[in-house]
Amino acid sequence: ALEQLELIGADRVSTPAAVGGGDAAFERLQLRDVRHTYRRDDEDGEFAFGPVTLELAPSEVVFVVGGNGSGKTTLAKLLVGLYEPASGSVLLNGRVIAGDAAWEAYRQNFATVFQDFHLFDSLIGIGGERAVAPARALLAALDLEHKVVIRDDVFSTTDLSSGQRKRLALLVAWLEERPVYVFDEWTADQDPAYRDVFYRQVLPALKARGKAVLVITHDDRY
Repeated sequence: ALEQLELIGADRVSTPAAVGGGDAAFERLQLRDVRHTYRRDDEDGEFAFGPVTLELAPSEVVFVVGGNGSGKTTLAKLLVGLYEPASGSVLLNGRVIAGDAAWEAYRQNFATVFQDFHLFDSLIGIGGERAVAPARALLAALDLEHKVVIRDDVFSTTDLSSGQRKRLALLVAWLEERPVYVFDEWTADQDPAYRDVFYRQVLPALKARGKAVLVITHDDRY
């Protein structure tokens, strides 16, 4: 139930500090007139993205919709700092991100599950005794408790179906406790029941815990 998810890690509910944004809590993330260009495989010319202006704040869920090839994933990768804009600015708490050190710190503000995600077999840097209870609760909420056991911060297996692996990646992202969460078509290979859990339970629970969430989706019904 949604109430159960909201209790997972409830002792840590707060607006997290913004890494690279000074000592203040995370207040806002902004893209200002951001543009990006790149070449696509097997296509002549360049794909031009932007200009895009966007703002994210704590306890806000933003859905990004559009056709295939319209630039949704490009937007997400610009947002999290995997791509640097060709022009325009990225700001965290009003500060423009510039320079290698600033970009590296900026990237630490995000927990993500992209379509081409990598799943490690251990909870690197996010495990420990404090993570045991929320990890077990999440395994149950995502219907993975009969498939995966966590011992000494290591998953008993990651040899799972693509949908199960993505649910496990969601668990890892949750435990990372970052200010901003980005999900790139997370539901693409999920059964209808898990899609419903994601939209009606997971996203509202993240919002209730003060997270800013950006979701790329084709699920018009939600």
